[in-house]
Amino acid sequence: MGDPREPPEGAPDGGSGNDDEYRSVVFDESFVRAARIQELSARERLAGAYGRATRPKVRLGPLGTVPRQALALLLVILLAFGAAVYFGVSSPTRPAARPEGSQLTVSLVALSPASAVRAVADPADPFAGLPPGYGDGAVGLGTPAGAATGHFSRIEVTKALDTVQRYLVASSLAPATLVQGATADVRAFVTPGEQAQFDASVVQPTDDRHHALTGWLVRFDPAQVALAADTVKVAGAMRIDEADNGTLEIATDHTFVYALKAAGAPSGAPVTLETVRRQLSFEFDRTDLASARLRLVDSVLQAGPAPCDGSLAGAVQPVLATADAAAPPTPPPAAASTVPPPVDPGNHARPAWQMCGVLAGS
Repeated sequence: MGDPREPPEGAPDGGSGNDDEYRSVVFDESFVRAARIQELSARERLAGAYGRATRPKVRLGPLGTVPRQALALLLVILLAFGAAVYFGVSSPTRPAARPEGSQLTVSLVALSPASAVRAVADPADPFAGLPPGYGDGAVGLGTPAGAATGHFSRIEVTKALDTVQRYLVASSLAPATLVQGATADVRAFVTPGEQAQFDASVVQPTDDRHHALTGWLVRFDPAQVALAADTVKVAGAMRIDEADNGTLEIATDHTFVYALKAAGAPSGAPVTLETVRRQLSFEFDRTDLASARLRLVDSVLQAGPAPCDGSLAGAVQPVLATADAAAPPTPPPAAASTVPPPVDPGNHARPAWQMCGVLAGS
């Protein structure tokens, strides 16, 4: 009877019929599963990767069976998601584009004299008759101390206030701006998005609510008017607010009093006080703060005594006192029954935005 370990058809030719010598090498199921072999792709074989028959897999714990390409793709997705979250959280107020174009809106109000314009009593002390509350130049601007707002630090608010103060000095107090036609110092404060509008206002001032030069600065025609004193008296205040969480807003309301005389007039000539009220609204984003520039978005100018039928777009046109102070006043164009009540440009409790009025206390 044959050996039960032999196959029914007998031992193969050339074999010993007994494989006991191989029984020491056992390839059980756990051994086979433990083998981590992955064949090369056809592209890798064609590329000449003959030095190795297989490529190892990345072993990262539970991710040990994931190919490296998949891990790289997963890493890229995670990095992109993290970057989107970071920039979305850290820069919630970043604007898509900086404002440009005709951002400034201007309103000009001439205040006609109600009676003959009289010269000051003492040309050497032209401001003697002013009521209390006016200061000399920048002192009268009443610039407040900076304080943190909801989204802007004390340092940022202080920097905005300083920029506004220097702008007001350059545009309302500097003799070069007032009677010499200079504009460069004022333009240096204007944000790049408004510079084209500013330049158009300089080249061709127009009372179209956007291109009046006197919306940006105070100017007198040097061919007609000269300063009788370099000092300018000022009274007013500034208010700080936020237009939104990325825009700081500063509103100013000031009355400027200028001592003027006719251009080329000799010493001792009659001196006239011209009153100009400027109600302005400025906006700053953090780019403006970093560059010490400002965006002027609203400007109202009242000036008197000035003729109602004249244009204030290019320059303030004061009605000057004559030597005998007997010249008749320039009346408003409207009929007497429709003449508005007198307007005091030093009264900041009333809005500056209105039509031509009559100057109170001429």
